[in-house]
Amino acid sequence: MTPEALSPGNFSPFNFAASVVMAMLCVALFLAFWRLLRGPSLPDRVVALDLIALLSVGFIAIYDIVTNDTVFLDVAIVLGLVAFLGTVAFARYVERGATR
Repeated sequence: MTPEALSPGNFSPFNFAASVVMAMLCVALFLAFWRLLRGPSLPDRVVALDLIALLSVGFIAIYDIVTNDTVFLDVAIVLGLVAFLGTVAFARYVERGATR
């Protein structure tokens, strides 16, 4: 499939499902960003930031599946690993700050 696969003239159930999933990921990304801005505490903001990173990985993966182009798949894997390491680092920081 090419990037034109999501154009209105190429309707198929797969394209419709991919469009619905991308729309749901965009809504979830907006809600996670809202929690990042409005989070009452640091742990809420850390979880929101981790969720944003993982939703971005999902968006990249769906884009790769739709376009049948695996160029960004390495980017998604690295982003997932960096997000995991960042979450662990933030958790250690919050834990050390709470014990003092």
